[in-house]
Amino acid sequence: MLPEIDREKTRDAVGSALEKYRFYLLTIPEERLPKVTASYSLAASAPSNQFHSSTETAVIYKVDYERERDEYIERIRKAVNRLNFKEREIIIKRYLDGDDEVFDYEIYNEIGYGERKYYRLKARLFYKLAFLLKIEVYKEKY
Repeated sequence: MLPEIDREKTRDAVGSALEKYRFYLLTIPEERLPKVTASYSLAASAPSNQFHSSTETAVIYKVDYERERDEYIERIRKAVNRLNFKEREIIIKRYLDGDDEVFDYEIYNEIGYGERKYYRLKARLFYKLAFLLKIEVYKEKY
C-alpha cells in the first residue's frame, strides 16, 4: 500500500521552494537572470582538508554558494518547464515573474478562469511540482 501524502505540508514545501527560488534570483546579477519567454517557459541564462587563509575560505564559501544557487535555480526551471502551458503560466505569473507580489484573484481574472477552476488547477500543479522536485511530504504512520 502506498503512503498517504500530507497535502498541507507538501503545499508548504512547494511554496517554500518557490520562495527560495525568488530569493536566489535577487542575488544574481541582472544580466544573468533567466528570461521568461512568451510561451511561459523559463530560459536559462568541495572543500578539502587543506589549510586555507580566511580570504581563501571566504572565496570558497562564495563559490560554493553560487554553485548551489545556480543548481537550485536550474532545478526549479526544469521542473516548471515540464508543466503544461496553463500550469506554467500560473506558476510564473504568480510566483516567479517580477518583484511585486501578485494575488491569486489577479491571475485568474487575467487568464480568464473562474475562481474554483483556478484553485483546483493550482492545487494539482503544486502536487506535480512537489513530485518533480522530489519534495513531497508523506503522512507518518502511528
